[in-house]
Amino acid sequence: MVEIRPFKAIRYTEKAGDCRDLIAQPYDKINQDLQKEYYEKSERNYCRLTLPIEENRYEISKQRIRQWMSEGILRKDETPAIFVYRQEFRLFGKTHTRTGFIAALRLHPYEENEVLPHETTHKGPKIDRLNMLRSTQKNLEAGFLLYPDPDKITTDFFTKIARTNSLIDAKDSSGVRNLIWRLTNPKEIELVQKAVVDKQFVIADGHHRYETAIAYRDERRGKEEWDENSAFNFRMSYMVPIQDEGLIVLPTHRLLRKIRLTDASLRKLKGLFTVSEVDASAENLRSFLSSHRKKHAFCVYDGKKAYSLLLKDEKTAFRSIGAARSEEYRSLDVTILRDVIFKVIMKTGELKINEDILYVRWIKNAMEKVDKEEAKLAFLVNPITSGTVLKIARKKERMPEKSTDFYPKMVSGFTMMDLSLGEHL
Repeated sequence: MVEIRPFKAIRYTEKAGDCRDLIAQPYDKINQDLQKEYYEKSERNYCRLTLPIEENRYEISKQRIRQWMSEGILRKDETPAIFVYRQEFRLFGKTHTRTGFIAALRLHPYEENEVLPHETTHKGPKIDRLNMLRSTQKNLEAGFLLYPDPDKITTDFFTKIARTNSLIDAKDSSGVRNLIWRLTNPKEIELVQKAVVDKQFVIADGHHRYETAIAYRDERRGKEEWDENSAFNFRMSYMVPIQDEGLIVLPTHRLLRKIRLTDASLRKLKGLFTVSEVDASAENLRSFLSSHRKKHAFCVYDGKKAYSLLLKDEKTAFRSIGAARSEEYRSLDVTILRDVIFKVIMKTGELKINEDILYVRWIKNAMEKVDKEEAKLAFLVNPITSGTVLKIARKKERMPEKSTDFYPKMVSGFTMMDLSLGEHL
């Protein structure tokens, strides 16, 4: 049974300055240039907590939180609340709206079947975030989860709330409009709690942080007195109904840094795929993929030419993936790309992130990296639907890394959850 609770959020006060100068993208989406930009925006930008530029970043973050709390830059709410979080954005010429809520979600290991993963994780990011948790004893950023709401109980409720004045209304560095409503009314909170109590949740974004929270919880339980209400048994989470019309999943394109497209590999591709040379423009390649979403379609760009690929021999391709996998898993384009095109045809072997393979959100950027010789090949794919994410997760399977890119990312800096010794929910 899923349990969510309101919490006493730590939030910026008016003394901190303009909200637009304080908020930041999630820590794992901040590169050096963006980090520098955030530092220049404000000496109180949230990036200074999630990803300090200084050497001892864990201790720096801990000390900054203490200092900002003592100076009144940050303040802890006196009343527990949940927060309705709405994002309005434009994508490919259309306006979209995604709405969910932020609350404390009780942690469940995956084997308890309440919260499910859908992607594989890596050790490095989990070590980093565990060190940050140990030092700050705070949830600095929310995880992102999906839940079914077929009767639109929460969706209709959020629509009603969105007609009222918001607590926060700010555009972020990506041009996304972010609106926050703070709910403290027990009846409204209970409505949301009851709507999700019997639902199964799937992690959309933040697998590393969720698994880190479980490890941290178990660590704390072994060191101190605790009960089921102890705050570290929960994780600050952003939760969105899977039926939300603004739930957009973008593809993540793959770039091979060292391997070229040879005549031999092109011949092998033609054995499984219908291969055609196409106009090498970002818009044309996106149009081809979009018009073939119901097929296993790919594009490849080598800096001079672009080719479209349409799978014509599914049986042979699926045999390369293995019978132990479900049909849904074997039918994923990212699985076919990794296990058939890369491993069997291109003979890539194991690919190390950044060293051998790059992951890029936009087609134009992927092509530019090839043009700049930062990679030899760009393989372009279609996005996976949120419904597919749910199906794969329920089968206890994990997609290949970087299979999904839920857009836009949640902005950091609106709420923080205290996990300090003695903190209860």
